[in-house]
Amino acid sequence: MAAGKYNFTIEQGTTFSRTFTWKDNSNNPINLTGYTAKLEIKDFKGNLLETLTSGSGITLGGSSGTIAVSIAAVVTTTFTFDSARYDLKMTDASGNVTRLLEGVVVLDPEVTQ
Repeated sequence: MAAGKYNFTIEQGTTFSRTFTWKDNSNNPINLTGYTAKLEIKDFKGNLLETLTSGSGITLGGSSGTIAVSIAAVVTTTFTFDSARYDLKMTDASGNVTRLLEGVVVLDPEVTQ
């Protein structure tokens, strides 16, 4: 299965949050019990800008198939990139890895601080 393409914008200085639901071919949520998740944001040269993992920025919803991603405002305030790339990988209890999503992250700079 090829990774899905999803681009998003982070507003600098605000809390970023998105929730995704991973579904099978029959549109049923995949049970994420026993899974772990990792999302990395890197600049286009490959330099790591941010890492989120299960329990640290990513919350998995078990049988509901949800993947909640959150980056605190105190973290997004420190971002200085214009755009970057990311991917989200899911690992099941057997160690099988799926690259679920990938795309471009655009930073919308804050004015009021």
